[in-house]
Amino acid sequence: MHPIPSPDAAARRAAIARFDELAVPTGALGRLAELGCWLAAVQGACPPRPPARPRVVLVAADHGVAAAGVSAYPSSVTARRVIGARERTTPVAVLALGAGVSLRVVDVAVDHSLDAPAPDGPPAPDPRYRVGAGTGRIDRTDALTGDETERAVDVGRALVDDEVDAGADLLVPGAIGVGATTPASVLVAAITGAEPVAVVGRGSGIDDETWMRKAAAIRDALRRARPHARDPLALLRVAGGADLAVLAGFLVQAAVRRTPVLLDGLVPVAAALVADELAPGARGWWQLAQRSPEPALGPAAEHLGLTPLLDLQMRLDDGSGAVAAVPLVTMAARLLAETATAADSGIVPVAHAGV
Repeated sequence: MHPIPSPDAAARRAAIARFDELAVPTGALGRLAELGCWLAAVQGACPPRPPARPRVVLVAADHGVAAAGVSAYPSSVTARRVIGARERTTPVAVLALGAGVSLRVVDVAVDHSLDAPAPDGPPAPDPRYRVGAGTGRIDRTDALTGDETERAVDVGRALVDDEVDAGADLLVPGAIGVGATTPASVLVAAITGAEPVAVVGRGSGIDDETWMRKAAAIRDALRRARPHARDPLALLRVAGGADLAVLAGFLVQAAVRRTPVLLDGLVPVAAALVADELAPGARGWWQLAQRSPEPALGPAAEHLGLTPLLDLQMRLDDGSGAVAAVPLVTMAARLLAETATAADSGIVPVAHAGV
């Protein structure tokens, strides 16, 4: 992996100093001020610029562990969600349109043998980004081969290069895949040391019986994964999946390319845990957009030192919550650039007016 650059500390200091000069009470802008300082640091400029080309990249893949009955939906729904995203009818696509964010959908490992017959099925996937057709059932076997894991990480890095070279200046990674929160929960437990029962969530809206099957699958997969907890590539191979490996490579390369990322959803955040193991320091380029009710999000966010910007209680993995936070990034940049300073306004605090 390439070395990870650090966000610009001088730009962050300049942003902090600028906020201290604004004609508002000290600390009154709260998290928006923190967000503005982070944006200045990752852009290397104070004041920072509002994002000109924010971009969602949705990665789609099937998971063999869905056969264990861990989801409210059959695996064939993955392909249908890909179609919905491309037709701009899914939540992230609708929100992206409203927030001025463009959207790309990439099929990396959808199992098209499960699809509805053509012409209802999605178009043929781009072979440049194809890793395989689904993944292994992680409670019984490895998710990927070693070659597939390396291929998936490289695909993720290539996707970032595509987007940044085309002008993207804020990235939102997302995932589409039935059963994906099961391997994501395993990765979180393996890296953070959480117990299996502490990371099992409702994912697709599962009932109690399905929750118990999911808990058993996570328990069994975690037994296989824990010996590899300090080897991120092996962890992706044993207990991850094509989408998680692609997203890990994506997040590493975003940091290499000095491009800020808004994270949202258990699957992207679990990939971020692995990415920060692959490339320590990458987390400095990421913000966590919103708090999810998925229990695995708590230990993952704490491990990464990320505090959610919002508390929307959204439980999707497609980046919807991050897209909802994109306007906040614009607001934070404009506050820093356009708010009058106390000196400009002739405002002097009582403590400094000889009173």
